[in-house]
Amino acid sequence: MPLSTLERSPPPFFKQGPSAFTRLLFYSALAVLMMVADVRWKVTQPLRVVVATAFHPLQEAALSPTRGWAAMGHYFAGLDTALASEKTAQRLLTAQAQRIMRADQLERENAQLRALLELRPRLETKTLAAEVLYDAQDPFTRKVVIDRGSSQGVLLASPVLDDVGVLGQVTRVYPLTSEVTLVTDRDAAVPVINVRSQQRGVAYGAPQTHAMELRFMASNADVQVGDVLQTSGLDGIYPAGMPVAKVVSVDRRADTAFARIALSPMAHPDRPHHVLLLQPQSAEMPARPEGAAAGASSAPELGKKGKAHGAAKGARP
Repeated sequence: MPLSTLERSPPPFFKQGPSAFTRLLFYSALAVLMMVADVRWKVTQPLRVVVATAFHPLQEAALSPTRGWAAMGHYFAGLDTALASEKTAQRLLTAQAQRIMRADQLERENAQLRALLELRPRLETKTLAAEVLYDAQDPFTRKVVIDRGSSQGVLLASPVLDDVGVLGQVTRVYPLTSEVTLVTDRDAAVPVINVRSQQRGVAYGAPQTHAMELRFMASNADVQVGDVLQTSGLDGIYPAGMPVAKVVSVDRRADTAFARIALSPMAHPDRPHHVLLLQPQSAEMPARPEGAAAGASSAPELGKKGKAHGAAKGARP
């Protein structure tokens, strides 16, 4: 056999070291052992910390163009939003200034009329701010829980408002929390008056559509789409003049004596966060004088005595 052939491929009995299969098994077992040791005893954790610390500047440098581009986009978007908000705020400020001037004028005229008619001033309503914690557990009702209770002075049946109109009424009071039934609940009812026609009615909740209904109104009632309904103040709970709902549709059917009137609540029952509680109007009424109460209670007795005396006088010869 030539010498060059022996140099290129030596015989098998001259080979040294383990076989390829043995090395595969060894390195596979070593890999499994390292994985188990890393999971159980965190042996590679210091190495990972060192590698992460070393490559952190490189990661920051690689992410800096993306972050700079995003920051630039947010800056220009925020600038446009700020300009649009400023214009909207200026328009609202102008409109509010006009309304404030009209309100001041109407307030002065109202004070003069009340002084001329010798009417007593309107009752001062006590208010209490609260925050909505969560919705009630019952999925078939429209109720929320607020973070004010009897320890903060909350009374049962207190009206609840948001920044737009009537939101609901306190139906349960606990020491630290209270439960508010929204105007869209099926058991809610608010006495209202039509601002345009001055016609009174009662607005009920319609939980299926998250809206309200004006029930028991005649088919020929003077109700139009777009009419605004406010509290009438006749129930002794809600103060008069609070926005409640707006008429969105009127269905006058010939087969029934009542019209089907759908309302949209002025408040936002689905996204309330901060609310305002009012003291019930009945709690603000002055106490009845004792003399008047005694006179009212003694009137029937006096009537009975007069009748008995008349009967005895008529029975004399």
